[in-house]
Amino acid sequence: MKKKIAIEGMSCEHCVAHVKEALEGLGASSVDVSLDGGYAVCDTDKSDAELKSAIEDEGYNVTGIQ
Repeated sequence: MKKKIAIEGMSCEHCVAHVKEALEGLGASSVDVSLDGGYAVCDTDKSDAELKSAIEDEGYNVTGIQ
């Protein structure tokens, strides 16, 4: 299932890499993180709570998941 995750707190390409690695660590595929847009899009079967926790553990704030 494709999910779009709104993320606050990313300020550089290192932030993008951290979010991408966190999502890939959960087994997400086709991960695309947009610094300018403040979101990540991925294919995953993980719950919203699992996605939110993985990103927030990296120090970013998830404001919504579609």
